[in-house]
Amino acid sequence: MSFQRILVGLDFSPLSDDVFREALELACHNKAELFLFHCISVDTLMTPPPFSGELGLSPHLVDQAYHIQTMQLQEHTQKAIAQFNHYKAQAEHHGLWADFEYQVTDAGAGLCRKAQQWDADLIVIGRRGRQGLSEILLGSISNYVLHHASCMVLVVQGKGRKSAKVASPSQAVEYA
Repeated sequence: MSFQRILVGLDFSPLSDDVFREALELACHNKAELFLFHCISVDTLMTPPPFSGELGLSPHLVDQAYHIQTMQLQEHTQKAIAQFNHYKAQAEHHGLWADFEYQVTDAGAGLCRKAQQWDADLIVIGRRGRQGLSEILLGSISNYVLHHASCMVLVVQGKGRKSAKVASPSQAVEYA
C-alpha cells in the first residue's frame, strides 16, 4: 500500500520522537508529504468566569490565574513551534515536503477533522498504553482516532510495547 499524505499527531511527549521517526520512514519510502499536527486540549484553558465575584472568588486571584495560564499557553505553543521546526527540518533533509499546525481542540476529534480536511491517507499517532480505569476515566486518543478516522491509522506503541495497530476506517487489525 502506498501513502502520499501522512498526518502525524504529536503530543511532544517522549513518544513523539518514535512517532515522528515511524512517519518519516514511511514518508521516505513512499515519497509522501508530511503534515505535523498538535492539539492543545481545551480542558487546559481557563477563562475567568464573568460571575466569579458572585461565586465568592476574588477577582484578583481569578485574573492572576488566568494571566498565569495565558503565559503557560504561550510557552507551550513556543515549544511546540520549535519542535515542529526541528521535525520539519529533518523531513526536508530527506527531501520531503512537510508543514505543521497546532489547534486548541479535543485531540481525537481534532486529528480526525484535520485528516479529513487535508485529505490524509494515513494518520500516525502514539499510544501511551493506558489501560483499565485510567483509560476509562481519561480516555484514549488513539482509540478514538482508530474508530473515527476517515483514513488508515498507524498507532505507535509506547516503550515496552511491541505491537502497532493499523486500521482502515472500518476495521482495526493488530500486528505483533
